Amino acid sequence: MDCKDMALFSAKVLNNKKAQDITVINISSRAAFADYMVLASGGSARQVTTLCDELEEQLEKEGVFVKSIEGKKNSGWLLMDYGDIIVNLLTVEMRKKYNIEKVWADCECLDLEDEDER
Repeated sequence: MDCKDMALFSAKVLNNKKAQDITVINISSRAAFADYMVLASGGSARQVTTLCDELEEQLEKEGVFVKSIEGKKNSGWLLMDYGDIIVNLLTVEMRKKYNIEKVWADCECLDLEDEDER
């Protein structure tokens, strides 16, 4: 599974768990630390934790293991480092507060509906 496929797989897993506002950004042109960033929101810190657990489990089934998970389970923001992709799981409030998309505004966002059709 290449890094784009891994990012899209992550988005699909998160969507299946009812994550909100899922965004996949190709950051390879601006970042040396990863190629893709996946952002998703949960309605509560508990849902963010559930999203994290589910994604970790599903990627492990694909033979992909998380390098590290940053953030406290009740903080409202968990960052999962998979090397070539970074997954940020935030509550709706935290996502509005930090507005991560603004930092990467000049990078390409993948159209998840178009990618699903392929």
